[in-house]
Amino acid sequence: MFVNKWSAMLLVLSSVGIVSAQTAAPFQPVKVAVLNAQKAVADTAELKKVQAALETKYRPTENQIQALQQDLQSIQTQLNSGSQLTPDKESQLRATGTQKQRQLQRLNEDLQADLNSERQDILGRAGRQMTEIVRKIAEAHGVDVVIDISNTLYFKPALDITAEATTGYDKAYPPK
Repeated sequence: MFVNKWSAMLLVLSSVGIVSAQTAAPFQPVKVAVLNAQKAVADTAELKKVQAALETKYRPTENQIQALQQDLQSIQTQLNSGSQLTPDKESQLRATGTQKQRQLQRLNEDLQADLNSERQDILGRAGRQMTEIVRKIAEAHGVDVVIDISNTLYFKPALDITAEATTGYDKAYPPK
C-alpha cells in the first residue's frame, strides 16, 4: 500500500509536468530598468523646496539647542576651572546645569520627533507619486520590471531611469 501511494503521487506529478511543459509559452525576454528611487525622490524640485522650508522652520529650535549646549559648556568650564567656588555657587551651577541638560534633551527629542514625522509624511507622499511616475515611464518604454538600485549588484548604465523619473516627477508635481 505504501508503494502504491508513491506510485500514484509520481504519476500525478509527472502528468502535471507534462501538461505544464506542453502549455508553457516560449521564453519571452524581459525588459528591465533600474532606478535609484532614493536619489530620484531626493533630486526632485519639490523635495528640495520642502527641505529648505523644514530647515527654516526648525532653525529657531536648532539655535536654542546650540545656545543650551554653549551654556552647558560654560557651566562645565566654570566647575572645572579650579577656581575656588563657594559651595552655594557650585551648587547653583550644578542645579542650573542639570536644568539646562533636561531642557536640551527635551528640545532634541521634540525636534527629532517633529522632523521624523514630517519627513515620513513628505517621503511617503513623494514615494507614492514617484511610483506612479515610474509606472508611466515603464509602460511608455515597454519595461516589464523596474528594480531599485539598492538591490542590484551590476547593471548597464543605459538601464538607469533615475534622471527620467526625477524629470517626470518635476513635471507632474511642480513645487508650490
